[in-house]
Amino acid sequence: MLILAGDIGGTSTRFAYFDTADGTLVPVVEKRFPSREAGSLEEIVSHFAGEHGLAAERACFGIAGPVRQGRVRTPNLPWSVDATVLARTLGLPAVELINDLEANAHGIDLLAPEDLAVLNPGIPDPTGTIAVVSAGTGLGEALAYWDGTAHRPLPSEGGHADFAPRTELEAELLLYLRAEHGRVSTERLVSGPGLRNIYRFLRDAHHLPESAAVADEMRRGDPSAAITRAALAGQCVLCEQVLDLFISLYGAEAGNVALRYLATGGVYLGGGIAPKIIDRLKGPGFMLAFTSKGRLSPLLESIPVRVILNDRTALLGAARCAAR
Repeated sequence: MLILAGDIGGTSTRFAYFDTADGTLVPVVEKRFPSREAGSLEEIVSHFAGEHGLAAERACFGIAGPVRQGRVRTPNLPWSVDATVLARTLGLPAVELINDLEANAHGIDLLAPEDLAVLNPGIPDPTGTIAVVSAGTGLGEALAYWDGTAHRPLPSEGGHADFAPRTELEAELLLYLRAEHGRVSTERLVSGPGLRNIYRFLRDAHHLPESAAVADEMRRGDPSAAITRAALAGQCVLCEQVLDLFISLYGAEAGNVALRYLATGGVYLGGGIAPKIIDRLKGPGFMLAFTSKGRLSPLLESIPVRVILNDRTALLGAARCAAR
């Protein structure tokens, strides 16, 4: 059986055809597209399908946003996506739309040991709930509960829940962003745009000196990438403090998710940011924030935490969902 899978994010969209004839997912052809250069998802999928002339029997797309009755209005793209329209575009009876983090959770079982980096070995519970927390263009969160035979993913929009400061500095950060946005979600901080927001706060409110070279690179390209590169290279004190605060906020939120879902099966960090800063994540900041939960700190210390290094996890998960 030939299936079409998609991983649709705020920055990039990836499609692939998979052959399932031998019971496994064998990639046939795959391509990535910049999401913001297209006016709609139908435009991209029509181009991809027409380019290769393959006829899929089933299709499933993981998409960043809340999926309701086969429809989603993407929070980080100006798109309204409808599964019925996609099915008509592809000439299929139906297309399944699932949340992108739900697709990530479907893909975890397909990963090899080398696809994961361990931040905390913990004490794994094979039948415990697992959680996925992915910082990238936005902040995605999902869980997968044990149904007696396998982990069954459930979507979430927890990344859009209210940001809760833990320190005086974070309280100042909340007030700084509230003056601009009114309400402040965790995604405003734990995401690529969140890196920029933290940078502006420490520069404007705490008057940390800005590097002219970094400022120029931020104007010419991706500001979040520029901040991260300068921090990792030790070229900018401001950027280093931005990254340190970002990692602490990421750890605190991942720990909150572990508590909300009682994720004794493990917490997985997805998204595009974590693999790029893996060495810093292995430092003390992330796990200290993750486990600093008062009386329940011993529970958090026992939860395995891993970084997903394979950026095709959501694509594989969507394909797995279609194959089922």
